[in-house]
Amino acid sequence: MEGYYAKKLAAGRLRKCYEIAPPRIRRYLRAEMDFALRRIKPAELVLDLGCGYGRTLPELAARAGFVVGIDNSPASLALAEKAVQGIPNAAVKKMNAAGLLFQDGLFDVVVCIQNGISAFHSDQGKLLQEALRVCRPGGTVLFSTYAEKFWPHRLEWFRRQAAAGLLGEIDEEKTADGVITCKDGFTASTVSAGDFRRLAAGLSASITLTEVDGSSLFCILRKN
Repeated sequence: MEGYYAKKLAAGRLRKCYEIAPPRIRRYLRAEMDFALRRIKPAELVLDLGCGYGRTLPELAARAGFVVGIDNSPASLALAEKAVQGIPNAAVKKMNAAGLLFQDGLFDVVVCIQNGISAFHSDQGKLLQEALRVCRPGGTVLFSTYAEKFWPHRLEWFRRQAAAGLLGEIDEEKTADGVITCKDGFTASTVSAGDFRRLAAGLSASITLTEVDGSSLFCILRKN
């Protein structure tokens, strides 16, 4: 399913998912963004993992010194390029988050919100390792996932996406315990606090876990 967001759920279809989001989801998205923005200082170099069609890039650029958004979907990146057109301190690149092509210690802050750690369907340990590798010593890496208590709102949103034909029909029998399964093979899982601690074990970073808005669980890594 690694290519689902790169092909089937990309560009305008991905944007439509956010356009049909109910009010509680919009609040969740705003809370995530605000939490990330508070951890970015002016003049800092920021990397946005999984920038999609560019939803987050203008706000990140308004806060940071420079922001680079990466994604593996050419169609989504075409829209992201339009989103940052005229913004001199933002750029987008086609890249895999589990195999970043940047030098070590380049970025001050690396951001991966909206459950990218699960949505990418990549090796989650490798995602954290790569994010830390390209982060400078003392820099910050932010990964978010859905809070367990947010399950009813999250499921409602995915049902709306399926009803709009953006996802396959949800397999209600297999959808439970934080995992959404569609009949076309699409799955959407989450990462628990214990999972984050396990993934971060042995990394050269301190870890802080915090719940935001009752909707997100953030893993904050500060590189040693």
